Amino acid sequence: MKRFIRSLRRQPGGPSDRAVWQAASLLLAYPDEQLHQRLDTVDALLVHADEAPAGLLARTVTALRASDPMAAAVDYVETFDMRRRSTLFLTYWTGGDTRNRGMQMLAFATAYRDAGAEPPPGEAPDHLPVVLEFAAQVDPQAGRRLLLAHRVPIDVLHKSLTDAGSPYAHTIAAVCHTLPAATDQEVRNVSELMTSGPPAEAVGLQPYSATVVLGMPKVPTR
Repeated sequence: MKRFIRSLRRQPGGPSDRAVWQAASLLLAYPDEQLHQRLDTVDALLVHADEAPAGLLARTVTALRASDPMAAAVDYVETFDMRRRSTLFLTYWTGGDTRNRGMQMLAFATAYRDAGAEPPPGEAPDHLPVVLEFAAQVDPQAGRRLLLAHRVPIDVLHKSLTDAGSPYAHTIAAVCHTLPAATDQEVRNVSELMTSGPPAEAVGLQPYSATVVLGMPKVPTR
């Protein structure tokens, strides 16, 4: 990570976005015993990010530093595992429980392999922290394309976290700062998804489960 931070330079565009993506990836990881070490790394990354997203990320850092470790862990599970509207799996909103979701997850893994990386063990390829780390450290252009293609799910996540008063909403807002403003159609799509939920179809997704794997630095999880 120190080498990655040294590679960043304060220039317009890419380097700042990469710093934001890596910081967001670390903040969206499960708050285990490595949390405070990750928060120190995020602080170092924010020096290389533009002011607006850096300020947003700093708000999440402040909230996590002030949290009791056990309370932070419980809050994380309640926020991302118990509430479907704030899931970190991007294809949940575009594919739901349909055959399409399996193919969409495979598209993530294919993008990683095309960039010379293998999906990380034990993580679904559409898990937002994984996508952000790929964009930051492996292939910024391919990573940006994945984020842009899933702008609506990211906006749904942001709205859900904001409505819940979660400090993680600031992190997602920072990620949105690295992307073009949502179009009117994307805004309508967010509203529709928040009302109707994802597509539904009674099919199994076992062939495309979270066992698909990428040789990127491992995002800490439970």
